[in-house]
Amino acid sequence: RNFYSIDPKVLPSRSSWEVGRKLADRLVERFLSETGEYPDSVGLVVWGTSAMRTSGDDIAQAMSLIGVRPTWALETGRVTGFELIPLEELGRPRIDVTLRISGFFRDAFAHVVEMFSDAAEMVAALDETSEQNFLKALGTEDPRVFGPQPGSYGSGLLPLIEAGNWEDDRDLAEVYIAWGGFSYSKGAMGVANPDAARRRLGSVKVAVKNQDNREHDIFDSDDYFQDHGGMIATIRALTGKSPLAYFSDTSNPEAPKVRSLAEEAAFVMRSRVVNPKWVEAMTKHGYKGAFEMAATVDYLFGYDATARVVEDWMYERVTEAYVMDPKIQKFFESSNPGALRSIAERLLEAIDRKMWSKPSGDAVDALRSAVLNAERWEESL
Repeated sequence: RNFYSIDPKVLPSRSSWEVGRKLADRLVERFLSETGEYPDSVGLVVWGTSAMRTSGDDIAQAMSLIGVRPTWALETGRVTGFELIPLEELGRPRIDVTLRISGFFRDAFAHVVEMFSDAAEMVAALDETSEQNFLKALGTEDPRVFGPQPGSYGSGLLPLIEAGNWEDDRDLAEVYIAWGGFSYSKGAMGVANPDAARRRLGSVKVAVKNQDNREHDIFDSDDYFQDHGGMIATIRALTGKSPLAYFSDTSNPEAPKVRSLAEEAAFVMRSRVVNPKWVEAMTKHGYKGAFEMAATVDYLFGYDATARVVEDWMYERVTEAYVMDPKIQKFFESSNPGALRSIAERLLEAIDRKMWSKPSGDAVDALRSAVLNAERWEESL
């Protein structure tokens, strides 16, 4: 009678530990290849829905990075605690991790939050050098898990960006910290701690989000740019430069991949956003299909505003596919003129904000005409 998707006490499971360990290794290898050094601090976005699907890949990665492994009960597979991975076995320094958890993860897996906090505190206090142990080097006082205020959810960036009520990274960071600057640790869950959040995020060298399936992508949900993009924008506001941004793919658990966020954005753009088959499919869904196209543009814009990963050619291709195609224009006219107006206005905003730095004259003219046409169509309904 009492349905549940997963026993929360098994997180991270034995199988997810193997995936998480590989993710940690791939992340370190990629960072090393790009910079020639180890990342001393990683920022990781952790969601509850993906934790339920994977049984804890993200938290397993975080544990592996700091150099601990879970222990399990033989009979039940439930996690009983954690143990230290010796440096000789780890083969690299212990890497500091700051988690940005979702409200749902907080609600469903509070015990996992406490376990990770305990593990990080223990590792930071080890008798190891700062070269061997980056947690020790970066200090032991601040908590390492942050999220929204108890009882609230999200990162607050969607309404800010939708309304255009922001000027620069400082505005985005202020909202991100205000919504997500609550620390979570054993005995102190959900404490307003914005200064600690700033200190922790200010030390992050690489901001990471993992995805465990290809049924959705970074441009079909606002949560991606709010949580991950918001972290990147906040780090940039605090430090004056963007961190490296990685997006990991564990849809094949046997071979996890770590891409740069820019690589992921280009992949999603070509495979879905301007794929003629996807656009054609949306036209078969009338009003809702048009809405999905408009939402895609909003989320693409949001990720660019926060993470700066959308190149001019992407804006140009979207304009060609969604605004300049006569067949698609007729679809919007008959199904949802407001969606076309929303798309055109958002793309014009990208131009005004210099996010789309060198638009073609044809694209600008088409966007301005689309706004006027859509308004005329709406008035005629």
